[in-house]
Amino acid sequence: MTYLLLLAIGLVAGVLSGMFGIGGGLIIVPALLFLMKLKEFEALGTSLAALIPPVGLLGAIEYYRNGHVNIKYAALIAFGLFLGAYFGARLTLGLSPELVRKLYAVFLLVVAGRILFSGK
Repeated sequence: MTYLLLLAIGLVAGVLSGMFGIGGGLIIVPALLFLMKLKEFEALGTSLAALIPPVGLLGAIEYYRNGHVNIKYAALIAFGLFLGAYFGARLTLGLSPELVRKLYAVFLLVVAGRILFSGK
């Protein structure tokens, strides 16, 4: 079940990345914190490792050297990103720019509210 959840995190991040050009900080890190219950540094390091090539190689290496990367989690998220970005792009290209802008704004409000009121 954990592996399916990790794949789903990557898939959602990929779809939203394809739709809005986002992924790591807005999707993967909060999902790893809230759904997978990782510690902050492990969530950050794992997200960066999942986004390697080309985004976070040097940062992910540093987190890995300090023991803050879960390689299995990063690989599953990366696979979900790979597939999800394709489907997100296909979905979004069929929508109007105005609707995409509104969907993105609502998404950001939901994420901000979740972080603001999470109680941590």
